[in-house]
Amino acid sequence: MDSALQLIMDRVRAAAASGTPLRIRGGGSKDFYGQTLQGELLDATPLAGITSYEPTELVVTVRAGTPLAELEAVLAERGQCLPFEPPRFGPGAARSEPLGEGLTESGSTAGSAATVGGMVAAGLSGPARASVGAVRDYVLGVTLLNGKGELLTFGGQVMKNVAGYDVSRLMVGALGTLGLLTEISLKVLPVAPAEATLKFGMSQSEALAQLNEWGRQPLPLNASCWVDDAGASTLYLRLRGAVAAVEAACKTLGGERQDNASVAPDWSLCRDQQLPWFLARGERDLWRLSVPQTAPVLDLPEPPLIEWHGAQRWVRAAAGEAQRLRDAAAAVGGTATLFIAGGARSERAEGRFDLLKPPLDRIHRQLKKEFDPAGIFNRGRLYPDF
Repeated sequence: MDSALQLIMDRVRAAAASGTPLRIRGGGSKDFYGQTLQGELLDATPLAGITSYEPTELVVTVRAGTPLAELEAVLAERGQCLPFEPPRFGPGAARSEPLGEGLTESGSTAGSAATVGGMVAAGLSGPARASVGAVRDYVLGVTLLNGKGELLTFGGQVMKNVAGYDVSRLMVGALGTLGLLTEISLKVLPVAPAEATLKFGMSQSEALAQLNEWGRQPLPLNASCWVDDAGASTLYLRLRGAVAAVEAACKTLGGERQDNASVAPDWSLCRDQQLPWFLARGERDLWRLSVPQTAPVLDLPEPPLIEWHGAQRWVRAAAGEAQRLRDAAAAVGGTATLFIAGGARSERAEGRFDLLKPPLDRIHRQLKKEFDPAGIFNRGRLYPDF
């Protein structure tokens, strides 16, 4: 065991004995995400480095504090990638609101600071998520430091390694409330041999209907983004796959084909919420609505930015619109999350996430008690009271 890990284990054990809350932090690029930041800073960045990479097996094992950009660069050298396009975010997101306790320790952070552990803990995926799957679909195994200071290993380095409860994937989106990830094994995929982006001028209702129609066809759909910007309603559709499949789809679908080199940065900006639409948010809140892909146009304060073929809808809204947005999402079987609070609001009167139903809430609390009995990790990050 290396000295960095031993020091962290000793600190966790001391915190558990004294009941001292700890705030797990990698690069800090997602400090804006979640309910509150509480506790003494526990820096995960010393746990860095790729420990195993088998390109022929499409598996990589990496320590949690490793910069995400570093891992993606290594994969790119072998023509491979994390196909779910994890967002890195940038200083614009980190500066958007006061973060509560501990802000003076970190300040704003560039997107390049994003770490692999933070990617898994946040569980956020980029534009390709609807077509290729989410972060949790690529997590094969994890090593976790629990609230007792014990090092636990779950899963492995192959897909069929789970019998019973899949603890590895349970850590995805837990925001560090169950423990500190120290090492993660991930499935990777080859970069698609061909790619094309098509541009269509169409209304929101037309775009949703067209995306649903295309989704029923054998097309190499990879990502989509509909946006109403400066009065222009535009759908961008990205195709990825075999050369013949992409070229045939371009001929079938029509639209205005974009230059790949010119449009690639725009997809990255969409992934990291740095498109002009996001930057024009001003003092408004940014909400994330997760709904069925087939959901119709919703009653919202303004037209959203729509991704994932209709399943993810970003909404800019003034303070006080929370219930309206939650009702709109719930009406079609979805959920609403206050992703970034606007203005200078550091206190969150409303919850960031939809409240859990009683059976699921009970399971969450039991899991928290099992993994972190002293309740020291990331208190209040997911929900105000645990």
